[in-house]
Amino acid sequence: MTRIPSKTEILDWIAENPTKAAKRDIAKAFGIKGAARIDLKRLLRELEDEGKLAKRKSSYRDANALPPVAVLQITGTDGDGDLFARPLEWAGEGEAPRILMQMKDGEPALGDGDRVLGRLTEVAGEDHAYRARLIRRIGTNPLRILGVFRAGSEGGRILPVDKGSQKEWTVAADATDGAKDGELVEAEQAGPKGRMGLPKARVVARLGDPSQPRAVSLIAIHQHDIPDHFPDEVIAEADRAKPAGLQGREDLRHLPLVTIDPSDARDHDDACCVIPRADGGFALWVAIADVAHYVTPGSALDREARKRGNSTYFPDRVVPMLPDRLSGDLCSLHEGVPRACIAVEMQVDEFGVKTSQRFVRGLMTSPASLNYEEVQAAMDGDVNEKVAPLLDDVIRPLYACYEALTRARAKRQPLELDLPERNIVLNDEGEVVDVAFKERLDAHRLIEEFMVLANVAAAETLVAKKSPLLFRVHEEPTREKMDALRETAEAAGLVLAKGQVLQTAHLNRLLAQAENTDHAELINIATLRSMTQAYYNPENFGHFGLALKAYAHFTSPIRRYSDLIVHRALISAHGWGDDGLTPEIEERLPAIAEAISDTERRSMLAERDTTDRYLAAYLSDHVGTVMSGRISGLAKFGVFVKLDETGADGMIPIRNLGAEYFRYDADEQTLTGSDSGLVIGLGVPVTVKLVEAAPVTGGLIVDLVEIDGEAPPRGKGPKGKGRGGSPRRKAAKGRKKAAKTARKVKRTRS
Repeated sequence: MTRIPSKTEILDWIAENPTKAAKRDIAKAFGIKGAARIDLKRLLRELEDEGKLAKRKSSYRDANALPPVAVLQITGTDGDGDLFARPLEWAGEGEAPRILMQMKDGEPALGDGDRVLGRLTEVAGEDHAYRARLIRRIGTNPLRILGVFRAGSEGGRILPVDKGSQKEWTVAADATDGAKDGELVEAEQAGPKGRMGLPKARVVARLGDPSQPRAVSLIAIHQHDIPDHFPDEVIAEADRAKPAGLQGREDLRHLPLVTIDPSDARDHDDACCVIPRADGGFALWVAIADVAHYVTPGSALDREARKRGNSTYFPDRVVPMLPDRLSGDLCSLHEGVPRACIAVEMQVDEFGVKTSQRFVRGLMTSPASLNYEEVQAAMDGDVNEKVAPLLDDVIRPLYACYEALTRARAKRQPLELDLPERNIVLNDEGEVVDVAFKERLDAHRLIEEFMVLANVAAAETLVAKKSPLLFRVHEEPTREKMDALRETAEAAGLVLAKGQVLQTAHLNRLLAQAENTDHAELINIATLRSMTQAYYNPENFGHFGLALKAYAHFTSPIRRYSDLIVHRALISAHGWGDDGLTPEIEERLPAIAEAISDTERRSMLAERDTTDRYLAAYLSDHVGTVMSGRISGLAKFGVFVKLDETGADGMIPIRNLGAEYFRYDADEQTLTGSDSGLVIGLGVPVTVKLVEAAPVTGGLIVDLVEIDGEAPPRGKGPKGKGRGGSPRRKAAKGRKKAAKTARKVKRTRS
């Protein structure tokens, strides 16, 4: 007679084998055959009713679907020559799904048995369940080169754009992919490097004119020396990684930890859920991918992650801190897949005050991967099929907890800047088709507030345990920067109080004065510019902008090395394993903090330069167009204008303002015409005409058409001819200037 295992034995086996949780896997493990399967089915149903198992389609604790990125094994071609593969890991009922490989020209030939990392898309109504795009072949990691192709009689050469590379690469006639002379191309090493002659390469992507949009982010990557090629040993380590089981972890798979991200998110490193309490408070859970389990101290992955410091994001691509096998697969909290995590349970009272916290190292399974728009739409009454089953028990409690946290936030008074984020939309050819401002939803704010609270909990816990860590430090602005902001505010007719200990509440009052006025954007930008830049430090100097005494980055270890350090500190402080902080890392924390602060600034510059170039490329088709904007900056050499529709920054060279001489007042931030008396100040609305857009540099040149609703005076010109401003306007500007001068003199004498 076949022995039927106990419920405890079944649960223990599933916990140790999270990727083999289908009924047939359980039956095979315990040698259950024939009629005994009926008893097993009954036990599993009872465990479901007791809430100890959650069945998803035909498997337990596992999705009957594949994650977006997975390791595949090629199974060969069919009669039509199509190439197919199967997943290397499959926990569903029945046969593993059939996957059609969609190969591009120039990609390597694949054969039966080859292992690849693929990006999957589910399909319906076909003889296969998924389509896959090749990310790379496992075990191969050819060097990539970006350069200008120079055609020759027998193929050509590639001149790398990387300023640190002096060598050229030869390209055989059958490896050019049709590249033309002068085109920007992406190529990969072809064959082993020889001792003699130039190394060989094969063109894998033609990017066209180096000044075109598709080349913008690649050029920025190389200009800013951002590492975009993983060494072979790093790839090999990532490929050897296996999914984590439950051993040494708390089982969190019963919690409805959903991920809420942008619709085009490349990874999912945070999940959250809220359990309402009877007293009106909440148990808020935030679970973060346990990257430290896979990236151990001193490993090749660790060294490369430290070197990169962070991921860098562009409109058309991402340069990740970790290889795809981790960032897009094992460390991404995909729907329905068991994933290792470090989670914090925070008790929040009805007023939004965090009263306690508890960190655990766990194993979770997310019931759903959602995006901001569908979550917000559901709360607004437009519920889709995916969100509907989660609305009452999962989504509404998240918003209830968020509402309580907003009350506590209002008392804390963090800096409330209102700066819309630009969204650059590209087509399949990499061309900019639209530039819009991202809508700020409560769903965005909710996740941000939860992440801030989790970061605070991490810092407080490690401080209490006297553990070394990296703080996120934001020091208060300097007196000089506050004086400059005060000058800008006064020029706009607003007030920033002086002679008191500066708090974010004072700056929020200034921002509130400017709200819904013509100066709102100017004051927000000026306030941002007055802030010091945040950085990482093993010493705690507080976070001025968030009005917090202690703050650490904990919530994004896939894309920030600082968060990985905090995770390791938590592991060591709680005794969770031997993959925490080592004495060598603790000793090097000051140097690590400085290095990753530098890589963060490097990425910010590269991302900003790329945005400027994309905007210039987009606007290059609009030369001659008249646009509205506001004056956002002044200098001796010209006026900067922020365009309303795109948020792009154009410049009016001083010579284009007219023939008269303009005097620059750095204190008052004005330019004053010597003949017309025209005073040009910050925040003034203008109409300009685009006269030049340079995609290569990202520069925009504009001409002034109107200022504050009137045509600008042009001065007397070289022969004393031309027109001045209207007497009424000149007098008004003169009185304004005199009043400013009087205030300035009064301040100097007091």
